[in-house]
Amino acid sequence: MSRPANTEYAAFYETYVRKVSEDDLTAAFRKHTANLLTFLTTVPAQRRDYAYAPGKWTIKQVLQHMIDAERVFAYRALNFARKDPNALPGFDENEFAEVARVDHREWNDMVEEFQFVRNASDLFFRSLNEEELARTGVASGKPVSVRALGFIMIGHAIHHTEVVKERYL
Repeated sequence: MSRPANTEYAAFYETYVRKVSEDDLTAAFRKHTANLLTFLTTVPAQRRDYAYAPGKWTIKQVLQHMIDAERVFAYRALNFARKDPNALPGFDENEFAEVARVDHREWNDMVEEFQFVRNASDLFFRSLNEEELARTGVASGKPVSVRALGFIMIGHAIHHTEVVKERYL
Protein backbone atom coordinates (compact mmCIF):
# COMPACT_ATOMS: atom_id res chain seq x y z
CA MET A 1 0.00 0.00 0.00
CA SER A 2 2.05 2.86 -1.30
CA ARG A 3 1.94 6.50 -0.35
CA PRO A 4 -0.55 8.67 -2.29
CA ALA A 5 0.62 11.25 -4.81
CA ASN A 6 -0.35 14.80 -3.93
CA THR A 7 -2.72 14.72 -6.92
CA GLU A 8 -4.87 12.14 -5.08
CA TYR A 9 -6.27 14.58 -2.50
CA ALA A 10 -7.12 18.24 -1.99
CA ALA A 11 -4.33 20.57 -0.88
CA PHE A 12 -6.10 21.02 2.47
CA TYR A 13 -5.18 17.42 3.39
CA GLU A 14 -1.45 17.84 2.71
CA THR A 15 -0.85 18.69 6.38
CA TYR A 16 -2.30 15.34 7.45
CA VAL A 17 -0.64 13.23 4.76
CA ARG A 18 2.76 14.78 5.55
CA LYS A 19 2.45 13.75 9.20
CA VAL A 20 2.56 10.08 8.18
CA SER A 21 6.25 9.27 7.73
CA GLU A 22 5.70 5.71 6.56
CA ASP A 23 5.23 4.92 2.87
CA ASP A 24 3.28 1.77 3.69
CA LEU A 25 -0.27 2.25 4.97
CA THR A 26 -0.36 -1.01 6.94
CA ALA A 27 2.87 -0.11 8.78
CA ALA A 28 1.49 3.38 9.45
CA PHE A 29 -1.73 2.00 10.93
CA ARG A 30 0.20 -0.33 13.25
CA LYS A 31 2.71 2.23 14.49
CA HIS A 32 0.43 5.21 14.93
CA THR A 33 -2.48 3.30 16.40
CA ALA A 34 -0.23 1.83 19.09
CA ASN A 35 1.32 5.25 19.79
CA LEU A 36 -2.05 6.97 20.00
CA LEU A 37 -3.61 4.38 22.30
CA THR A 38 -0.59 4.56 24.59
CA PHE A 39 -0.88 8.35 24.68
CA LEU A 40 -4.62 8.29 25.42
CA THR A 41 -4.03 6.12 28.49
CA THR A 42 -1.72 8.82 29.89
CA VAL A 43 -4.17 11.75 29.66
CA PRO A 44 -4.83 12.75 33.28
CA ALA A 45 -8.45 12.47 34.41
CA GLN A 46 -8.47 16.08 35.65
CA ARG A 47 -7.51 17.38 32.16
CA ARG A 48 -10.05 15.45 30.04
CA ASP A 49 -12.76 18.12 30.38
CA TYR A 50 -10.27 20.96 29.95
CA ALA A 51 -10.35 23.43 27.04
CA TYR A 52 -7.29 25.65 26.64
CA ALA A 53 -9.34 28.72 25.63
CA PRO A 54 -12.97 29.84 25.48
CA GLY A 55 -14.75 28.30 22.50
CA LYS A 56 -12.17 25.54 22.10
CA TRP A 57 -13.00 21.86 22.47
CA THR A 58 -12.20 19.87 25.58
CA ILE A 59 -9.86 16.90 25.27
CA LYS A 60 -12.90 14.61 25.36
CA GLN A 61 -14.41 16.56 22.48
CA VAL A 62 -11.16 16.24 20.54
CA LEU A 63 -11.21 12.47 21.05
CA GLN A 64 -14.85 12.30 19.97
CA HIS A 65 -13.96 14.33 16.89
CA MET A 66 -11.19 11.85 16.08
CA ILE A 67 -13.67 8.97 16.38
CA ASP A 68 -16.25 10.76 14.22
CA ALA A 69 -13.73 11.78 11.56
CA GLU A 70 -12.33 8.25 11.42
CA ARG A 71 -15.83 6.97 10.66
CA VAL A 72 -16.43 9.63 8.01
CA PHE A 73 -13.10 8.93 6.26
CA ALA A 74 -13.73 5.17 6.40
CA TYR A 75 -17.22 5.59 4.95
CA ARG A 76 -15.81 7.65 2.10
CA ALA A 77 -13.13 5.03 1.45
CA LEU A 78 -15.72 2.24 1.45
CA ASN A 79 -17.93 4.07 -1.05
CA PHE A 80 -15.10 4.86 -3.42
CA ALA A 81 -13.49 1.41 -3.15
CA ARG A 82 -16.85 -0.11 -4.08
CA LYS A 83 -17.22 2.26 -7.06
CA ASP A 84 -20.15 4.24 -5.73
CA PRO A 85 -20.45 7.06 -8.30
CA ASN A 86 -22.15 9.49 -5.91
CA ALA A 87 -20.32 12.47 -4.50
CA LEU A 88 -20.28 12.56 -0.70
CA PRO A 89 -20.93 15.68 1.37
CA GLY A 90 -18.56 17.25 3.81
CA PHE A 91 -19.30 17.31 7.51
CA ASP A 92 -19.22 20.14 9.99
CA GLU A 93 -16.99 19.00 12.82
CA ASN A 94 -18.16 21.85 15.03
CA GLU A 95 -21.82 20.84 14.62
CA PHE A 96 -20.86 17.24 15.42
CA ALA A 97 -18.92 18.35 18.51
CA GLU A 98 -21.76 20.52 19.74
CA VAL A 99 -24.27 17.64 19.83
CA ALA A 100 -21.99 14.73 20.73
CA ARG A 101 -22.71 14.94 24.51
CA VAL A 102 -19.24 13.85 25.61
CA ASP A 103 -19.90 15.12 29.12
CA HIS A 104 -22.02 11.97 29.57
CA ARG A 105 -19.31 9.64 28.33
CA GLU A 106 -16.64 7.72 30.19
CA TRP A 107 -13.07 8.31 28.96
CA ASN A 108 -12.17 4.62 28.91
CA ASP A 109 -15.26 3.85 26.82
CA MET A 110 -14.24 6.53 24.34
CA VAL A 111 -10.69 5.18 24.12
CA GLU A 112 -12.07 1.68 23.56
CA GLU A 113 -14.44 2.97 20.89
CA PHE A 114 -11.56 4.68 19.08
CA GLN A 115 -9.58 1.45 19.24
CA PHE A 116 -12.45 -0.53 17.71
CA VAL A 117 -13.09 2.03 14.99
CA ARG A 118 -9.37 2.25 14.16
CA ASN A 119 -9.00 -1.54 14.09
CA ALA A 120 -11.96 -1.78 11.72
CA SER A 121 -10.37 0.86 9.48
CA ASP A 122 -7.04 -0.95 9.49
CA LEU A 123 -8.68 -4.27 8.58
CA PHE A 124 -10.72 -2.63 5.82
CA PHE A 125 -7.69 -1.00 4.20
CA ARG A 126 -5.68 -4.23 4.46
CA SER A 127 -8.48 -6.00 2.56
CA LEU A 128 -8.05 -3.75 -0.48
CA ASN A 129 -5.79 -4.39 -3.46
CA GLU A 130 -3.84 -1.71 -5.34
CA GLU A 131 -6.63 -1.17 -7.87
CA GLU A 132 -9.18 -0.56 -5.12
CA LEU A 133 -6.81 1.75 -3.23
CA ALA A 134 -6.29 3.82 -6.38
CA ARG A 135 -10.01 4.34 -6.98
CA THR A 136 -11.30 7.85 -6.47
CA GLY A 137 -14.47 9.68 -5.64
CA VAL A 138 -15.61 13.14 -4.67
CA ALA A 139 -16.02 14.18 -1.02
CA SER A 140 -16.56 17.74 0.18
CA GLY A 141 -16.51 18.81 -3.47
CA LYS A 142 -12.95 17.53 -4.07
CA PRO A 143 -11.61 14.34 -5.64
CA VAL A 144 -9.79 11.94 -3.31
CA SER A 145 -8.42 8.42 -3.63
CA VAL A 146 -9.12 5.55 -1.27
CA ARG A 147 -5.38 5.29 -0.50
CA ALA A 148 -5.23 8.99 0.34
CA LEU A 149 -8.15 8.62 2.73
CA GLY A 150 -6.15 6.05 4.71
CA PHE A 151 -3.20 8.40 5.04
CA ILE A 152 -5.51 11.35 5.82
CA MET A 153 -7.18 9.29 8.54
CA ILE A 154 -3.89 8.51 10.25
CA GLY A 155 -2.46 12.01 9.80
CA HIS A 156 -5.63 13.58 11.15
CA ALA A 157 -5.30 11.61 14.40
CA ILE A 158 -1.60 12.48 14.64
CA HIS A 159 -2.44 16.17 14.15
CA HIS A 160 -5.00 16.22 16.95
CA THR A 161 -2.72 14.26 19.27
CA GLU A 162 -0.01 16.88 18.72
CA VAL A 163 -2.50 19.68 19.43
CA VAL A 164 -3.55 18.04 22.69
CA LYS A 165 0.09 17.60 23.76
CA GLU A 166 1.02 21.20 22.88
CA ARG A 167 -2.04 23.12 24.06
CA TYR A 168 -3.82 21.01 26.66
CA LEU A 169 -1.23 19.16 28.71
